[in-house]
Amino acid sequence: MTPFVFCTVQYESGDWDSAPSVPANIIDSVARYTSIDVAPTGAIAPLASRDLLRFPLAYLTGHLPVRFAAAERAMLRTYLERGGLLFVDDHNHDIDGQFHKSCIAELAAVTGAPLTPIPNSDPLYRAFFVFEDGAPNTSHELNGWGDNLVHPSLFGWRRNGRLGVIYSNKDYSSEWNYHPDNKRFLAVDNTRFGVNLVVYALTR
Repeated sequence: MTPFVFCTVQYESGDWDSAPSVPANIIDSVARYTSIDVAPTGAIAPLASRDLLRFPLAYLTGHLPVRFAAAERAMLRTYLERGGLLFVDDHNHDIDGQFHKSCIAELAAVTGAPLTPIPNSDPLYRAFFVFEDGAPNTSHELNGWGDNLVHPSLFGWRRNGRLGVIYSNKDYSSEWNYHPDNKRFLAVDNTRFGVNLVVYALTR
């Protein structure tokens, strides 16, 4: 069986590599908590490249405005049609920010439909760890950074009843952007939801 490879999406606009430690951290969590065969290093896939189609889960983040080129839009549409799962996290955690506004518009252009709230009862929140209250909050929300809101849910787009796009305003990119060795200082590992994303992508 081919090992799972954590994929970060590279896109032409913005700062796609704004959270460089996230891949190592999620890889560590998948290896730590599950029996999934996971590659020790992640991969970077240009959004316009067919390489993207190799990965069941693709992670996209940034702070700056997002403007997908035509080739990027077309390949993302193909990726979603073939069953890929795109996880987008706003590194600004701000519903009025330029990343949020521009990325939401780009995703709607690709999918042809707006994103809708993901209910707390969704299988995503029970794919491995159980999150009874839905998506876990981040310290950035609870400390009042960004837009001073605790975002009650993630948003998604579904294809044939399964999530194809998961969008977060919670800034997991900041929350998970640290060296995995530092998990020993946490009472509860805050990357556990990342494991659910991987398991959901592999089993849905």
